[in-house]
Amino acid sequence: MRTKERTNGSTSILWSTAVATALLAASFSPRNAAAVEVSAGDWKLTAKGNVNVYYIHSSCEDERSLGVTGGLACRGAAGEDKSSSVSNGLLPAALQIGAATTQKGLDLAVTFGFYPGISTNDGSPNLQQGATNLNTALGTTAIDMRQVFLTIGNDKIGEFMLGRNLGLFGGDAILNDMTLPGVGAGNGNYAAPANTSLGSIGLGYIYADWYAQMNYTTPNLAGFKLTVGIFDPLEPIGALISTPKSSPGYHGKIAFKSDVFYASASYMSQKQNRPLNFGDYTGHGWDIGGKVTIVGLEVLGWYYQGTGLGTTALFLFGATPLGQERDSDGFLAQITYKFGDVKLGVNYGQSKLDLASGELPSDLVEKNEKYTAGIYYSLTENLTLIGEYSDIKATAHNNIENKSDNFNIGAYLSF
Repeated sequence: MRTKERTNGSTSILWSTAVATALLAASFSPRNAAAVEVSAGDWKLTAKGNVNVYYIHSSCEDERSLGVTGGLACRGAAGEDKSSSVSNGLLPAALQIGAATTQKGLDLAVTFGFYPGISTNDGSPNLQQGATNLNTALGTTAIDMRQVFLTIGNDKIGEFMLGRNLGLFGGDAILNDMTLPGVGAGNGNYAAPANTSLGSIGLGYIYADWYAQMNYTTPNLAGFKLTVGIFDPLEPIGALISTPKSSPGYHGKIAFKSDVFYASASYMSQKQNRPLNFGDYTGHGWDIGGKVTIVGLEVLGWYYQGTGLGTTALFLFGATPLGQERDSDGFLAQITYKFGDVKLGVNYGQSKLDLASGELPSDLVEKNEKYTAGIYYSLTENLTLIGEYSDIKATAHNNIENKSDNFNIGAYLSF
């Protein structure tokens, strides 16, 4: 196949060669201590990622018992209250490709993040809408394209980020969750597994999610950085109809980093339309937290609070069918200790959802909570062997309880 080329034909050849070299290096190098880097003229191409695989065994709530709507304790199915899976953990596998250069004093970069799972799944990688019995022969796995963004800036003026990337609200909580390379809470019954588990999502923080946004981050100011931006407004999960929004969503974050301490606080706000032309309401929330690291000991805590945001995912159960906002809050507490190549850790989290004013008690979830104990062994610089045990409990507003637990063992290899 021929491609039209004008004055930059040699650059096209360099790009093609660089991409091929990067892919070959990633494929055949037995151990990669860092991301692959290849120069192509004034550009630098990088490739990095991971593959993680776990055996996950879950003991779920009996399917004959009453269920908690929005509860995260898994439930049995087809007469079975136990399930087994070979699956990804909280992270899918990943391949992140980037290109960067400096022009007229500005650092320019683009990033593409490909996140394939290993579970057979012919539908959406996460929602699995439509089909049933997806885990059959002749199936395939889907690619979750989470990241597509560009950055512009330098050390003096700060940085602009435009594109699809991780959200600010709840972002630091999930990035510092010890179960991020592992599993944490399993993703329920594994007859048709999703590509990822839950970690502590909905069990200490709301999922930050990936969405289109435009942000500006200040230069480093004595350890502080401030980020402000807008994002493509999100519809409530389960909404019967999509409605146009008159304004974008807004979010911001302030963070401080030193040698032993990291802390941040974030905020997000977005208007939602009430059904039947009953006006609109503003869903908003904030979180705050940090961690202290002294030698091998790390102590972490994060807290969030929201109105109209819901629980587990953004705008899930955030309001009644008539648009009355529900309040929510939660926290994640964690301690890890590393000695030599071994890290031991335990975390506990809970997420609570209040009823709206005048709303009657029902089987809607009031609280999801979990603790996880894990061991993380660095067999090599890039290969970590992981074993975890998690215990999950869901409680409804009418006092129904569901309980489950899961154990996982597997490996996480990054490059």
